[in-house]
Amino acid sequence: MSRTNKIVFAVMLAIGCGIFAYESRTLQLNQLVADISRLKVGWLLVALLCMLVSWFFEALVLCVFLKGRTTDFSLFNALRIPLIAQLFNAITPFSSGGQPAQLVALMQSRVEAGQASSVLLMKFIVYQFMVLVNFLLSMVIGFSQVSKHFGTLAILINFGLIVHVVVLAVLLLVMYYNKFTKQLVHWLLIPVSWFVSKKRMAEWRGTLLTKIDTFYAESLHLKKEKKKLIKGCLLTLCQLFFYYSVPYFVLLALGSPNVNYLEVMVLHVMIVMIVSLFPVPGGSGGAEYSFKTLFATFTLSSSKLVLAMLLWRLFTYYLGMFMGIGALAVKPKLSAKK
Repeated sequence: MSRTNKIVFAVMLAIGCGIFAYESRTLQLNQLVADISRLKVGWLLVALLCMLVSWFFEALVLCVFLKGRTTDFSLFNALRIPLIAQLFNAITPFSSGGQPAQLVALMQSRVEAGQASSVLLMKFIVYQFMVLVNFLLSMVIGFSQVSKHFGTLAILINFGLIVHVVVLAVLLLVMYYNKFTKQLVHWLLIPVSWFVSKKRMAEWRGTLLTKIDTFYAESLHLKKEKKKLIKGCLLTLCQLFFYYSVPYFVLLALGSPNVNYLEVMVLHVMIVMIVSLFPVPGGSGGAEYSFKTLFATFTLSSSKLVLAMLLWRLFTYYLGMFMGIGALAVKPKLSAKK
């Protein structure tokens, strides 16, 4: 990690502590301590297991996409990648640092740069598509209830849907309509050229067209590997299933009565969609606000709601940061063969 990354890591921890302290300002300390002492550890361990299994399935996705491309990539090395991605996603705006970090980690495992880029592209497309599928199902099941009680969050959820659809649409345009995409880029850059120099405009255009060509070339490979694509989709579904299940077991650990698994999962899907809109690393602030607002509908005391929010963030955000540091410290296992 660079010095800047270490500083951001410390800042995000400080922000998290600050948010928890702010949310706890009106709570009675003895009540909070009592709620902590009554936590059901068994359910907390299940929540922890859900996160670990989610990362395991993400590692399996990598193994599936790398099969046949390299002979020296073990499951152990694959398990490092999601954890490193968690760390750099958590300390960069819009989770922008995860992809480059995964690329470097794969190259450290002796995966050729071109192969690593191709696999990460396949993984990214599959992940975006499965997230969108889950979100659309959640909208069908629970959006009417959310929009009825939480108008502001409903607007953010709709905006999140639009952003994800646009991202997926752009990816599909490049994959299937390469020439049209290039022409579209040319049209979109015309108004930009009014405000920048010709030299810079030429550099931007060249960079974009090169990236489009690279993406298109990799997508041709992706379309030929339909079996891998299907396996990747199924494994990603499993990954998301366990991840979305975490708050359910957190609520059970707090002794929340009559918790509906499907309802909790739907709310978590929507929270994840909202968090993706915040430019702050990890969606800090927006994540906690969304969780506290949506899960206030459950019969939880104020102290239990804050505790639920803290435990949820510990499992889904801070745990990945610390395990990512551990993954960075562990070197990939490489065979003696060069």
